[in-house]
Amino acid sequence: MNKMDLRCLCVALVSFLLPLQSAAQLQPKREFRGAWIQCVNNQFNGIGRDRMQSDLTYQLDELQKTGINAILFQVRPEGDALYQSSLEPWSRYLTGQQGRAPQPYWDPLAWMVEECHKRGMECHAWINPYRARTAGTTAMAANHYAALHPERCFQYGKLLIFDPGIPENRHFVCHVTADIVRRYDIDGLHIDDYFYPYPEAGVPIPDDATWQRYGAQGDRGDWRRQNVNLLIREMHDSIQANKPWVKFGVSPFGIYRNQRNDPNGSATNGTQNYDDLYADILLWVREGWIDYNIPQVYWEVGHKVADYETLVKWWAEHASGRPLYIGQDVEKTVKYADTRNPQVHQVYQKYDLQRSFPAIQGSCQWYAKACVENPANYTTVLRQRYHQYPALQPLMPWIDKKAPGKVKGVKPVSIDGKRILFWTPPKAKKEMDRAIQYVVYRFDKGEKVDVGNPSHIVAITRNSFYELPAALPAKSVYVVTALDHMQNESKPVKKTVK
Repeated sequence: MNKMDLRCLCVALVSFLLPLQSAAQLQPKREFRGAWIQCVNNQFNGIGRDRMQSDLTYQLDELQKTGINAILFQVRPEGDALYQSSLEPWSRYLTGQQGRAPQPYWDPLAWMVEECHKRGMECHAWINPYRARTAGTTAMAANHYAALHPERCFQYGKLLIFDPGIPENRHFVCHVTADIVRRYDIDGLHIDDYFYPYPEAGVPIPDDATWQRYGAQGDRGDWRRQNVNLLIREMHDSIQANKPWVKFGVSPFGIYRNQRNDPNGSATNGTQNYDDLYADILLWVREGWIDYNIPQVYWEVGHKVADYETLVKWWAEHASGRPLYIGQDVEKTVKYADTRNPQVHQVYQKYDLQRSFPAIQGSCQWYAKACVENPANYTTVLRQRYHQYPALQPLMPWIDKKAPGKVKGVKPVSIDGKRILFWTPPKAKKEMDRAIQYVVYRFDKGEKVDVGNPSHIVAITRNSFYELPAALPAKSVYVVTALDHMQNESKPVKKTVK
């Protein structure tokens, strides 16, 4: 064996041993494991229905194998739609031309909801509230809101923005949100980090006329923040009024405030949500206007301006009033060496760190396609180490904490040579109490039944049946529980299968 072979063997051995040493932590039974599927990278632009469905099917299948349990699907990147809408035009990111309907016709959001649910995943519709036109959009459809009301928008750099200070814009965004929530069986409504535009050096926000009309007193920064606050609160109230089980989440930029601006801020020196984007994330958490928070902590451990470890600790300390998930950049993570051991990249270090904080209840992958491509075995590590077993979603008792009733009539039946475990869904008087999923656990005969241990989960399904493996021990004990919209879990029902 030459020196190069020996070195490769040592690196592989270190890669294998590091996760065993760093985290013998119990796998969580409940954890948000999301992935963003974006359209603004033009991965769908003009490729047609069949190719897009094929590409998305492959991504969803691979993500399911990776333990991903929630998809955040971008459906409104610039006041347009990747779904059937009577309010906004079809997106150019879907068909290549804004306003052009897909041919053959289909509805990507409706399709995505169905495909996610088939795989036991949640589907969150992801919209951008304020962006009216991106740099690459050369022509807008005649029925685009900005074409109908150009006086309600301002140009900033290469972007066209719905002016957040104009009440009509806020009401329109909430109208769009309510339309999506009412018509689609989504599990969440998600917005990203674009509020007031990211600042460009020497370019002021051109909202003087709006300020004079609607503000003109106090501090303009406070006024801008209040404009965004009003949108967030109205979106929350609108979602709750239409479907109270639909979760409302936000994915802000990774820095809330720097210590130079606020003693309670993080020891960082980057763009700030509060001061630069006028987004007061912590207020939204405290007031209960959002149901989950996914700050985009995309930097590496050891970054000089925005250190990953510093920010993860800061968010865990300051944003735990609602479930906190960490936005992970797949490609950047594998570019940098673990500061504890330079022979491996930082996936172990980042996940060990976030799992050490009870306030952090999951993560989200930026972006889904990168996760599927498995750079430097990033996804392999998730499958074999951090997502080894399935996970239910974190609980949200402020929305609903009542568990559904137990399933009934659990019994195995032979059909066409297959053994199927059937059960009857529990009855429910209200939609919030209705069972929409089921968890199937398996235990050896005589083994203690512990439904808190996710290693015994063999399926999380929307079906009221489960196909038993062809080869089983002499006796197995199967346990079935029901889940409602908020993943409250019923009492277990056991059945011994010979």
